Amino acid sequence: MSDFFIFQEELKLYAEDGSVDINGNPPLKQKTGNWKACPFIFANECCERLAYYGIAKNLITYFTNELHETNVSAARHVMTWQGTCYVTPLLGALIADAYWGRYWTIGCFSAIYFSGMVALTLSASVPGLKPSECIGSICPPATLIQQAVLFSGLYLIALGTGGIKPCVSSFGADQFDQTDPSERDRKASFFNWFYFSINVGAFVSSTLLVWVQENYGWELGFMIPTVFMGLATASFFFGTRLYRFQKPSGSPITRACQVLVAAYHNKNLKLPEEDHTLPDGYKFLDKAAMISEEDDIHDPWKLCTMTQVEEVKILLRLFPIWASGIIFSVLHSQIYTLYVQQGRSMTRTIGSFEIPPATLGMFDTASVLITVPIYDRLIVPFVRKFTGLAKGFTDLQRMGIGLFVSVLSLAVAAIVETVRLRLARESGNMAIFWQVPQYFLMGTAGVFFFVGRIQFFYEQSPDTMRSLCNAWALLTTTLGNYLSSMIVTVVACLSGKDDGWIPSDNLDKGHLDYFFWLLVCLGSVNLPVFVFFSVRYTQKKV
Repeated sequence: MSDFFIFQEELKLYAEDGSVDINGNPPLKQKTGNWKACPFIFANECCERLAYYGIAKNLITYFTNELHETNVSAARHVMTWQGTCYVTPLLGALIADAYWGRYWTIGCFSAIYFSGMVALTLSASVPGLKPSECIGSICPPATLIQQAVLFSGLYLIALGTGGIKPCVSSFGADQFDQTDPSERDRKASFFNWFYFSINVGAFVSSTLLVWVQENYGWELGFMIPTVFMGLATASFFFGTRLYRFQKPSGSPITRACQVLVAAYHNKNLKLPEEDHTLPDGYKFLDKAAMISEEDDIHDPWKLCTMTQVEEVKILLRLFPIWASGIIFSVLHSQIYTLYVQQGRSMTRTIGSFEIPPATLGMFDTASVLITVPIYDRLIVPFVRKFTGLAKGFTDLQRMGIGLFVSVLSLAVAAIVETVRLRLARESGNMAIFWQVPQYFLMGTAGVFFFVGRIQFFYEQSPDTMRSLCNAWALLTTTLGNYLSSMIVTVVACLSGKDDGWIPSDNLDKGHLDYFFWLLVCLGSVNLPVFVFFSVRYTQKKV
């Protein structure tokens, strides 16, 4: 009997969630994972996000000032590129879940990312690879070769980020043993501080890097984030011996397809009238787990396990929650595009110093750096007293709050633009700092929505599909950027290019406030739809 208890105590020394250490052995809790592995992951994410936002935050200015693009064309390029950065995670997630695992996927795609940063830096540094400066009002456009080098760099970055975005947060969460209650509670706090580390990098980009780009040139402005991308990769590998690794478990897409094919193959079978052993909802998929007399029970395309069936049902239940993030992404994308262009039309000087309009993005990230500690240390303990939940709000409640605050941000932006236009037409000026509340509100919205979404999709997705589901969640950002680009294009065409809502050159001649109110309407419709599906959501069973 004493040997049995000794054996049980020895088991508690190791993580019991199926993870392994770098040598393929069960990981010792005292030597691997938990918070001790997180500094390397946080440093990696902070440096990588500094590199990414060092490009994204002010890219629209690079297109308009250096490539001589119009406001609409530059906004379309930026939105399309950012959208692509959130499509490629589907590829990276599939490779991670099915073949390489999250660790090696992050490492290999980081190399691709770095090569894209180098190409982008060269396109801004080598004289023959960037357009000539304007001579008076004549601004020569970029040549085909110049565009090829620039967009090759940008889309290599987009490909590289595809292996990082869906894997890093899941890899970090893997460091906490789901079977250990104490480690499981710490995981909720991990997601808060993971998002905090993202915004430390974004804050540096919004302040220092934007200032460098506007005052010291784009060569240095792109070289600095390239160096930080190299540091991000190095930081990640430094923590290797402390990590816990989840083994890849085969293609999740194949598993899902097997359920659909088997359900169709068994479509003529009759379901039991009352069989409480089968998962609830989407009963037609239950036929994939029914045995037919003439079928080969070893053929996975004709007979699936109940676990497989439930995995597909989880994806279907997640769909309406996932779709609600598309409109949020439309609203959130404005901080990189039309918020910047709005700021460019405002008074930006303090004495002899001119404030780059993209610098106001610092208040978006500053609000995150302020809100995350307050949320984690004050709000969560307070709300916990009423809800009894270790993390305070449920993930869906947290996402709903974020959706509401994002609508407030656009409403404030619309009001500011209305006042700015009135002053501009009366030969008056409006200081750029009136934009601070709209940036601050959007940053707060991100703390609630993005962190809630990361945790929700990690916990609710099937264990074998966590990277893929994380990438699927990120896809809403892609669709949001593409939808935003489409809305901008349609509005420009319908309202006119020179005197419409979004004029090509001078926003004083347009009505950007109308465009912002249009987005407020979209967000106001999206919120009750999200609430409707949230209250009917069924938690996962596998």
